[in-house]
Amino acid sequence: MDALAQAVVAGADRTELEHLPTPGHYTAAHLRAEDVGGFGGAADKDVRKSIHLGDVPMPELAPNEVLVAVMASGINYNTVWSAMFEPIPTFSFLKHFGRQDRWAARHDRPFHVIGSDASGVVVRAGSGVRRWQVGDQVVVSPVYVDEEDPATHADGMLGNGMLAWGFETNYGALAHYAVARASQLLPKPAHLTWEEAASNPLCAGTAYRMLVSDRGARMTQGDVVLIWGAAGGLGAYAVQLVRNGGGIAVGVVSSERKAEYARRLGCHVVINREEIGLTGGEAPADPSVVGKRLGKLIRAATGEDPHIVFEHVGRATFGVSVFVVRRGGAVVTCGSSTGYRHEFDNRYLWMRLKRVIGSHGSNLHEQAAVHRLLDLGHLAPALTETYPLTDTAEAARLVQSNTHLGKVGVLSLAPAPGLGVTDPVRRERVARRA
Repeated sequence: MDALAQAVVAGADRTELEHLPTPGHYTAAHLRAEDVGGFGGAADKDVRKSIHLGDVPMPELAPNEVLVAVMASGINYNTVWSAMFEPIPTFSFLKHFGRQDRWAARHDRPFHVIGSDASGVVVRAGSGVRRWQVGDQVVVSPVYVDEEDPATHADGMLGNGMLAWGFETNYGALAHYAVARASQLLPKPAHLTWEEAASNPLCAGTAYRMLVSDRGARMTQGDVVLIWGAAGGLGAYAVQLVRNGGGIAVGVVSSERKAEYARRLGCHVVINREEIGLTGGEAPADPSVVGKRLGKLIRAATGEDPHIVFEHVGRATFGVSVFVVRRGGAVVTCGSSTGYRHEFDNRYLWMRLKRVIGSHGSNLHEQAAVHRLLDLGHLAPALTETYPLTDTAEAARLVQSNTHLGKVGVLSLAPAPGLGVTDPVRRERVARRA
């Protein structure tokens, strides 16, 4: 560990951090361009074979960027996609981005530092950064926007320059250091540990936009919300948001272990996928058959069909989602972990006036709303397991195999779990409220 990182871990003040040199290289979990195509036609594209840990060169900092000493990070499904080189290798994203200007060109390298969630300490700030300074404890939003794009000022997610940090950009979070734009930062919640704080931005922000934001499904009190994968990273936050917003959370999970976790989160109704004949990652031959079984179970438990379906599984469930949501209801989708090409019977969409809403990430205003809910204790981190940075590949494999609960964290510079709480009084108060 270099001197600057050691000082961060030791809790050095701003003056000391400013006077220590920035290392020329740093440790990072990364992919290699030379590995693209290495899986061939393998049925199991094991990410432990493509995620490497080692030194990468430190890039020059742009005027609107900060260098963050990463204390903790997290695994998201985009990490798995990256490491499988699917649907296309992320080096294609980096090459395309690199053509924009000299600052973007830094990202087009034969390595890709991955990771889209982070908490840590600002150790350098570019000359154009106004709101942040060395020593600030921060969390990093995964949404990387172009502040000069007019659409960004209506909604950060609408700008053509919007990218997923650590997926479509380089120098992401699974490392000792990360490079982020100042427009990605929020203060770290003082009552959370480093790993708890790092576990929230991508999944909690995405779930908030999908369900609560005026750009999503606009959930209201009493809404019945069907949540696929209710025990996963996205689902764990969706369940909490539905429960806190006065809705009725109906979760679908794949095991009794996951069912118990979903109940602990506040799921009103939990359904095992096997009960409706939906197993594996393949789409059913006739989604309406599965949809009828699912609808019957939901009506028996709640008396109604779902107002909203929270979709991110994709091909295996999308046809069922369109069928089962009520007349005039909405299917809101942010991903397709089982495949991007969806098939559904369009009669159930147009004749019953249903809606499909595409949702992607969350803008900084929505992230700030999630941050407030965390501060109030109305939303709890979904972290269930934490790995050291040296075991990043194992952590990603856990998510790839769908054997995890909630969010899987990674300790970068933080030497142990449980560190980083600077407001223990608030932590105790939030714990009592929970």
